[in-house]
Amino acid sequence: MIFKFNKYTNLLEFSALDQGQLDREDPNLYRDQFPYTEIPKTVFNYRSVPMDMPKEIWITDTTFRDGQQSREPYTVEQIKTIYMMLNRLSGPKGKIRQSEFFLYSKRDRDAVYECLNLGYEFPEVTGWIRATKKDFELVKEVGLKETGILVSCSDYHIFLQMKMNRRQALGHYLSIVRECIETGVKPRCHLEDITRADFYGFVVPFVRELMKLSRETGVPIKIRACDTMGYGVTFPGTIMPRSVQGIIHNLTHHGGVPHELLEWHGHNDFHRAVNNAAYAWLYGSASVNTSLFGIGERTGNTPLEAMVFEYAQLRGTLDGMEPTVITEIAEYFEKEIGYKIPPMTPFVGKNFNVTRAGIHADGLLKNQEIYNAFDTTKLLNRPFKVIISNTSGLAGIAFWLNDYYKKSKNDLFDKKAPEVIKIKEWVDAQYETGRVTAITDEEMETMAKLIIEGGN
Repeated sequence: MIFKFNKYTNLLEFSALDQGQLDREDPNLYRDQFPYTEIPKTVFNYRSVPMDMPKEIWITDTTFRDGQQSREPYTVEQIKTIYMMLNRLSGPKGKIRQSEFFLYSKRDRDAVYECLNLGYEFPEVTGWIRATKKDFELVKEVGLKETGILVSCSDYHIFLQMKMNRRQALGHYLSIVRECIETGVKPRCHLEDITRADFYGFVVPFVRELMKLSRETGVPIKIRACDTMGYGVTFPGTIMPRSVQGIIHNLTHHGGVPHELLEWHGHNDFHRAVNNAAYAWLYGSASVNTSLFGIGERTGNTPLEAMVFEYAQLRGTLDGMEPTVITEIAEYFEKEIGYKIPPMTPFVGKNFNVTRAGIHADGLLKNQEIYNAFDTTKLLNRPFKVIISNTSGLAGIAFWLNDYYKKSKNDLFDKKAPEVIKIKEWVDAQYETGRVTAITDEEMETMAKLIIEGGN
């Protein structure tokens, strides 16, 4: 093993120089980092790269491509409706820049035509196809200007799946990209499995050839860095190929990829999708690829709604994006599509801004900023809610009543009000008899009418 555990730093360390070799006949599977029968290892060499935030950053969407690889297909009408809401969420500056679509089936193409007929500038409709001349012609026929092309870059794919060596794969990929350009379609090269790829041995030489081809033809060639298995990490000083900031920095500085042609696509296998995408922005990728609610293959993709809020935190502004549409989209998915959003999902889950804790409700009675992360009513059209349970206390019941009766600031129920105490006694009695479920809103309405409106 080339790594060793340093008992002084308490980290796995790697001190050798990075070396790469395009002409090798055996795969580099990074077995020291990815032993497969063990958890992947995070290794450090203490090298850091500078932040390099692009002048402009944006979001792209893969809801209708990667987002459909883990669920039943959307109908044409559902795709059109969601796409229309993405346009509204994107705002006048088009911060959700593109959305990619499959073109395999008639249903896929019908959905593309419906969205194109809307005439929106943003999100731009782009394709995702097999890398064949026939499919390039299909992209052009449908009327798309850009398409994604799968160009797997790790030896796991090159040697084990494609049964090629690196030089053969590089030549094969370049011929595909040339065919795409000759067809009149702009290519977006999806470097699959980049966080297990030999970065200096294959990725850099390949990307340099792509940038050379771009200069020769005058056609912009986008590079999508795909963290296909979610191995990317953002700890300072981690070694390649798992370092997100290292990948982005080296694609721009060694690969020669301009910020505006660089995109990050991450998966959430190790709970890192949002963090990794934010780091990709910070270190030079103008674009991050997302799907609504993170729906995608296996553990899913980077959630689109999360990156709307990451954007606002990094830039200090939403730049015209309309986040209340996020709530509309979530409601549409649950009511019309039948997709159940996990209740604790940030921004969209039903428990996102709901508390059962009496101590939290007590703080909220005094000032909502104490326990609400931001003005969820203004930004998401979702007022803070309280669910009544055995832990809600008098404060939780008072908050629920004030919300239900839409009480003004000067006319609020106090937690010591007689009506609140009576309802609290009823709640306590419920749990003393063995109840374990929360009190429903319907039950609270009945008690409020009985005790408050009934005058008892």
